[in-house]
Amino acid sequence: MARTAATLPGGPRLSDHLSIGVLAHVFPRPAVRASLAACGRTSQRRRDLPAEVMVYFVLALGLFRSVSTREVLRCLAEGLHWLGAGPLRLAGRAALSHARKRLGVEPFHELRRRCVRARATAATPGATWRGLALRAWDGTTLDLPDEAVNREAFGKPGASRGEAAFPQVRLTALVEVGTRVPLAWTQGPYRESETAQAQRLHDHLGPGQLLLADRGYLGRDHWAQAAATGAQLLWRARRDTDLPVDRVLADGSWLSPYGDGLVRVVAYRLAEAPDETYRLVTTLLDPETAPAVELAALYHERWEIETAYDELKTHMLGPRPSLRSKTPELVRQEVEGLLLAYHAVRAFLAEAARDEDLDPDHLSFVHAVRVVRRRLQNPGPRRRSRIARVRDLCREILEERVVSSRGLRHPRGVKRKMSNYPIRRSGPLDRRRHAWIPLILAPAC
Repeated sequence: MARTAATLPGGPRLSDHLSIGVLAHVFPRPAVRASLAACGRTSQRRRDLPAEVMVYFVLALGLFRSVSTREVLRCLAEGLHWLGAGPLRLAGRAALSHARKRLGVEPFHELRRRCVRARATAATPGATWRGLALRAWDGTTLDLPDEAVNREAFGKPGASRGEAAFPQVRLTALVEVGTRVPLAWTQGPYRESETAQAQRLHDHLGPGQLLLADRGYLGRDHWAQAAATGAQLLWRARRDTDLPVDRVLADGSWLSPYGDGLVRVVAYRLAEAPDETYRLVTTLLDPETAPAVELAALYHERWEIETAYDELKTHMLGPRPSLRSKTPELVRQEVEGLLLAYHAVRAFLAEAARDEDLDPDHLSFVHAVRVVRRRLQNPGPRRRSRIARVRDLCREILEERVVSSRGLRHPRGVKRKMSNYPIRRSGPLDRRRHAWIPLILAPAC
């Protein structure tokens, strides 16, 4: 049965909802052109779909998962005209697919290298601790179309009855805590471990940073490699990790031999979960400059990356976080475009918050995505510069405030009981602030 192409409510003009001029503020045309030239992807002859247009097209795919690819192209046809580009003829799906294959994924790696950067300042709430810039990394997966080539390239996860319905790509990202801006990321097949992917992100670590990580990343070799970058580390340890006592410190933490050196261990419990013991391993060995109570509170800022993945998968991709590309090469390209688009939205949020001296956590991500999508609907006088239009966008983002999630307390739970987590019952959420007085546990010597 034939299907109707997806459009936005109110008509087929997707260009009413996105300004490519706004995206060009984060990814300027000179940077796009330079990235294409560096990878040898510059269009050599006049095409209906030149390479520069296709870069912005792939970025826009990440913002409009629920509509057809030709609707995204209609957006570019008008948005790029405002940027000064010539007329763009609308192509069919096959032509779009061929143009994406010509482009490949390498220009997006180069564009990331040129344009992706930290957006926080020393004054950004939650972005620094005692002079160290906070970073966090973690992994997630995205569903792919169930094509034979995708199954072979990426694989499927197991299930209680055979295997899952869709192949999946595994993604690991490094984010800036406080702004949730992704700074680096890598992708691979489902069977690849998050630790192996995280090792490819070590080049983005360095002195002056403090990296937060969950217990799945701790291992002697990986710890030594990450510490060698010069970044400070604060990672949770698994329950079965052997951390013998070398010397007990004044605040109840202790030094422990680990690999070829010493680490500091902070063990604590929270009043909300008295039966669970947390053990953190850190390179910060001095309890005077890094008190155990502060480290215990700081570790839970790692949830910033979990929230970032929720924004990416639930609010950008939609209720079913799946990609649309049917070949491995285009899957990798689409993942890069999706992360770059998310970086752009988060960069606008950080810029808007900085202009008003606000915590970015007080601004609505959902509202920001909607603002970016509808910028072309009312672009304002044509004589206004792109900088002025971006200021207008930031002012509109500031109109929608939310309650900051920083320091809120709510146990992890689910509404449908097909999970290891407890069922979330009906009723108001406990939105009280953390008192953050963890009980530090001295080792049993």
